[in-house]
Amino acid sequence: MKKATQASEGLQKIADLAADIGVAMVTTLDVSSQTLTSRPMMPLEIDEKASLWFFTNNATCHGLALDRVNVSFAEPKNSSYVSFSGRAAVVSDRERIHALWTPMAKSWFPKGEDDPTLILLRVDCEAAEYWDSNSSKVVRMLSLAASTITGEPIAMGEHQHVKNPAVSA
Repeated sequence: MKKATQASEGLQKIADLAADIGVAMVTTLDVSSQTLTSRPMMPLEIDEKASLWFFTNNATCHGLALDRVNVSFAEPKNSSYVSFSGRAAVVSDRERIHALWTPMAKSWFPKGEDDPTLILLRVDCEAAEYWDSNSSKVVRMLSLAASTITGEPIAMGEHQHVKNPAVSA
């Protein structure tokens, strides 16, 4: 994933974690059934406004409410988690599609970057949250055991809520 420099230290930490994790779960509301639907998607870029960009098929976005979207990343092995909330928009800018195209995308879009059904989904991050443990799994397990014995809350690393000043909520 391409990653631009972010406006704040918190947003930079979130961008770094998301880029390291890779695949995201994008959650939207299906307006016909009023159910939340999540699908794995590979982000192409997190731009300088902390917006996430994804390739998708234009039929995929029909019937979805894009005014409230969640994008989550999880790497349990390293205890790293990121959750973005915001609004999404469908973008059909062919120049932007060409700029973000990679050979790997051909696996999902075999007709290539000029496929007329290929569009972009941009998720504008209004706020995000991350959890990141800098410790090894052994240290985390020892902390859990110590917490159980002492009755003190477990300290498992960093956790922060971050508002995006580039997007007005």
